[in-house]
Amino acid sequence: MTNISNRVGVDIGGTFTDVALAHAGGFATCKVLTNYAQPEQAILDGIQIAVEKAGIAMGDIGQVIHGTTLVTNALIERRGAKLAFITTEGFRDVIEMRSENRFEQYDLNLTLPKPMVPREDRLTLNERMGPNGEVLLALDPAEVDAMVQTILAGDYEAVAIGLMHSYANDAHEVQMADALRAAAPDMSISISSVISPQMRELPRFNTVIANAYVQPQVADYLGRLVSRLQDHGVTAPVFMLHSGGGLISVDSAAEQPVRLLESGPAGGAIFAADFARGHGLDSVLSFDMGGTTAKICLIEDGAPKTANTFEVARTYRFKKGSGMTVSTPVVEMVEIGAGGGSIASIDALGRIQVGPRSAASEPGPACYGRGGEEPTVTDANLLLGRLDPDNFAGGAIPLSPQASEVAVNAKLSNTLEISASDAAFGVTEMVDENMANAARVHTVENGRDIEHFTMIGFGGGAPLHACRLCEKLGIKELIIPPGAGVGSAIGFLKAPFSYEATRGLFQRLDQFDASSVNATLAELEKEATAFVSAGAQDAKTTTRLTAFMRYSGQGWEIPVVLPYETFVDADAAKILTAFEAAYQTLFGRVIDGLGIEITNWSLVVASVLPETPSVVGHTSGTPVTALRKRQFFDAALRKTVDAQEVERAAMTAGQAVEGPAIIVESETTTIVTSGYRAIGQGDGSLRLIRKGDSK
Repeated sequence: MTNISNRVGVDIGGTFTDVALAHAGGFATCKVLTNYAQPEQAILDGIQIAVEKAGIAMGDIGQVIHGTTLVTNALIERRGAKLAFITTEGFRDVIEMRSENRFEQYDLNLTLPKPMVPREDRLTLNERMGPNGEVLLALDPAEVDAMVQTILAGDYEAVAIGLMHSYANDAHEVQMADALRAAAPDMSISISSVISPQMRELPRFNTVIANAYVQPQVADYLGRLVSRLQDHGVTAPVFMLHSGGGLISVDSAAEQPVRLLESGPAGGAIFAADFARGHGLDSVLSFDMGGTTAKICLIEDGAPKTANTFEVARTYRFKKGSGMTVSTPVVEMVEIGAGGGSIASIDALGRIQVGPRSAASEPGPACYGRGGEEPTVTDANLLLGRLDPDNFAGGAIPLSPQASEVAVNAKLSNTLEISASDAAFGVTEMVDENMANAARVHTVENGRDIEHFTMIGFGGGAPLHACRLCEKLGIKELIIPPGAGVGSAIGFLKAPFSYEATRGLFQRLDQFDASSVNATLAELEKEATAFVSAGAQDAKTTTRLTAFMRYSGQGWEIPVVLPYETFVDADAAKILTAFEAAYQTLFGRVIDGLGIEITNWSLVVASVLPETPSVVGHTSGTPVTALRKRQFFDAALRKTVDAQEVERAAMTAGQAVEGPAIIVESETTTIVTSGYRAIGQGDGSLRLIRKGDSK
C-alpha cells in the first residue's frame, strides 16, 4: 500500500482546498480556494498544479486519498435527503427531547437544535426487543407491509431505522429494511444495528439519521468525483479518510458517510502524530489552524486521542452540548471558530470579538479583493506586518493592505476610537486567547498539565500564531513541520487503512462472561478485517481493543485499552486493574466500594505502516543569512520590532535564527517572536525553543 508511487492527498477545507502529491522527488503541494458550488473542481485544479510542479502526468498518479467536510456541512446547513425515521412505538420523540441538559444554564432564550427529522416524518412500529436481545413484542408482518406503503406514499429519498435495543438483536430492523429494499431498490436505507450498534438510543438514533440524511448526496458527490478524475486521466483508486484517522474505500464511505465527519481534521492529527514519533515526543499538543477553524488535539505515545462520540451542527456553534451527538469513531479534538477568515466584530459591551462567523473563500477576507468588507484575522495579521502582501500563497493571492485598513476602520476602529493597528492587535490577541483557553480546557479535561507538552503547529494559520500561543500557555518548545500549510493533506498520505467496529454488550464486571465477550469480539474482528482488506489486500495488520467502562450509577464511560486476546472469566481481575489505572489517570483517584460495568466494545483493525525514522534533534545552530529586514508587531512586547526575514528552504539542519524573525514559504509564514529562537532539523522541521531553555 505505501509503496504506491505518486500518491495524492486532498483536503477540502472551509477556505482552502489543500493538495499534497508524494512523488519520487519529494512532495509537490499547493493551496487553491475552495469551490463551494463544485468542490471537485478545486480538487482537479489543485491536482493539476501539483502534477505540473512534480513534472508528471495526471495518468501517473497511483492513488488519491481524500478528506472532506461535505458531511459536516450538509448536517449543519440541513442540505440532505427527504428522510423518514422508523422507530419503536413510544420513542418517536427521543431525538427531540434530547438529554434535557441545558448547555447555557442561565439563558432564558436558549435555542435547541431542531431534530433532523420533523415529527410528521417520524414513524413507529409496535415491536420491542429487550436489552439482552429477547423478543418482548414480535413485529407483525402486516404492520411491516403497511409501513412500506406509508414510506412509498411519502415520496421519501432515504429511510433511517432505529429500533429499541437493536444492538442486542437486529432481527426487527433487518426485517423492516428487507421489506423496504424489495419495494424500493433505489431508496437509501440505513439501520442503526449496522451504523451504530451501541447502547443509548439518543446517539444511536442520531447517528443512523445522520447517515441516511447525507447518504444520497455523498454517494452522488463521490461518484461524480471519481468520474471527473477519470475524465482527466486519473484512473487510480480513490480512498477516503474517515474521522477515526484511517482509510476506507469509496464504496465503504458511500455506505457509511457518517464516518466521514471531521475527516479533514483527523488527517491533521495523523500528520502531527507522525512527527511526534519521529522526534521521540510522548506528550504533544497538535494545533491545526486553517482559514475557518482551529483544531486542538492531544497526542500521547505517538497516537492521537480518540473517542466514540462526536457533536455536530451546534446551535451555539462552538458550545459543547448544543449540537447533535452521534456515536461514530473520531479523533478527539476541540474545535473553535478561529481561522484566518474568522470575522472580527464589536459586541454589545463594546468589546472586540472574533468568530465564529467566517468569510471563508467566498468572499474571503477584505484583503483578498473578492468583495469581502468585514475585517478578519488575516486582515489583522497583514496590518501588523506578519504577512507579505506580495508573497501570500506563493504569490498566487495578492493581498491589499489598503482594503484591510478600510475594513478594520469601518467595523472596528471608528467605533472604538482607536488606530487601525491597535484594532488589529486586539483582533489577533483575542483570537490567540480564545485558542489558548480552548487548549487549557482540553488538557485539563483530560487530566494533563499543558506546560509539559510540546506543540506541533500546522495549517495555513498556525505558524503565524503558534509562538504567541506557546507564550500564553507556558510551552517552551514548538515544532513547525515541513509542508505545515497543507498538513492535513500530507497526513492523509501517512494514514493506515483501518476500520473501527463497535458493539454494545452490557455486563457487570463481577458477572463477567468471557464466552459472550469472545463471540462478540470475533464478530467485530471479522467486520473490521473485511473493510480493511477491501482497501489494503494482504497488508499486515494490528488490532486494538477498547472497553468502555464506568462505575455503576455513572452516566458516562471512559475508554480502557485492553490486550486483544481470548478472555477467560478470571480475566475480570486484569480488566479491573486496567480500568482503575485509566480512571486514576483521568480523575486522580479511584472510587472504592462501587460496582463496575462494561457497556460497549470497540475493536480497530489497521494496516501496519513503516516506522517513522528518528530525527536527531538540534538545539543550537549556525546563524542563517537573512533575506532582508522586516517589521512586525510583537504581541508579548506590545511594540513593533525589527525582524529578520528568512527563506524556509534556508533553514536546513543546524541553521538557526534568533527571534524576532519571519520564516517564509509558499503555503504559510512562521512568526518567531522575540522570546524564541528557531533551529532547522534534519527532517525539515523548524524547532522553536524558548530563550533560556536548553530544550
